[in-house]
Amino acid sequence: MTHPFLDLPPLSAERFAAIEDGVARLLDTRQDVLITQGEALLPLEGAIRAAAGPGTVALNVITGPYGQTFGDWLRSCGATVHDIAVPFHTAVTAEQIREAFAEHPEIDFVSLVHAEAATGNTNPVAEIGEVVREHGALFYLDAVASVGAEPVLPDAWGVDLCVIGAQKAMGGPAGVSAISVSERAWTRMAANPHAPRRSYLSLLDWKERWTDAGRAVLPHAPAQLEMLALQACLERIESAGLDTVMARHRSAALATRAGAVALGGLEPYVYEEKDAAPVATTLRVPADVAASELVARALASDPTLPLVAGGGALAKEMIRVNHYGPDATPGAVQSSLAALGGALAEQGLAVDLETARRAVDEAWTRTR
Repeated sequence: MTHPFLDLPPLSAERFAAIEDGVARLLDTRQDVLITQGEALLPLEGAIRAAAGPGTVALNVITGPYGQTFGDWLRSCGATVHDIAVPFHTAVTAEQIREAFAEHPEIDFVSLVHAEAATGNTNPVAEIGEVVREHGALFYLDAVASVGAEPVLPDAWGVDLCVIGAQKAMGGPAGVSAISVSERAWTRMAANPHAPRRSYLSLLDWKERWTDAGRAVLPHAPAQLEMLALQACLERIESAGLDTVMARHRSAALATRAGAVALGGLEPYVYEEKDAAPVATTLRVPADVAASELVARALASDPTLPLVAGGGALAKEMIRVNHYGPDATPGAVQSSLAALGGALAEQGLAVDLETARRAVDEAWTRTR
């Protein structure tokens, strides 16, 4: 008995390297690119532990839950950490970063999440990168949720460590991720006696055994199915055109915001449109409605809808419409809002489904 997922020839080093090159084209980078064999938390943690240590002074930006995680990792490495925490309904500004450097000029590492899918905001990385570059700090960026939905340009923005994953706007698997690494970052890692070595977290091991060795022999057996799926994602994006894919996500976000406002009973969680991430839209529910219960009612009509309640305490007040990847379509947006409208009506709230439908169509047409 044969199976197309099981009876595959081994993934060659040449093909693995070609997929890395595809990631480099997606990011428009000349930095080294490593594809890591695990979900994006693997390179996210590996990069911090490789580049940070007891002598590091870090500026950690918190605009959602992942920023909080990065601060915890930095402190566990022995780094001195200065947090900037902004409300989850907004974004950090370049001026706030500049003020932090003025107060703590010894900062030599900046960690930032580009788009927080969990809270629906996105940060102005290009502007922030200029400030970080002025002060010579190493710039670490989580672009897992933003890649494919909005521009991610490590070289142009001065990002030294840029982590991406395929599971959101790229429309791919969660079990494989990638990181671009600048020469400055490699130098910092090599000088760090606390950087992981002979470890699954070690980026330096991959550099020495794979990149510096000419990418001729894989250090260990790759996650074959995930690698092939990542290659398929890259090929699909290249075929459609990255600008087209990003425009589709932006249209989905704007249409969701417009439709939610027209529907009634819901309002955008992120106040300003400029701060709203194209990858997913978060919505605030009325004070007397529990978001988790509303989502459960909506999903009862169609469990495939890209709807989820906020995590933790946000489960009471926030709904997230995950209009990314294959769900960045007018149909997914319309169906999601219709289901939410029906759930709100069941709880006695006044909604206007027809006006919401027209608002989605008009917003999508206007932005295409």
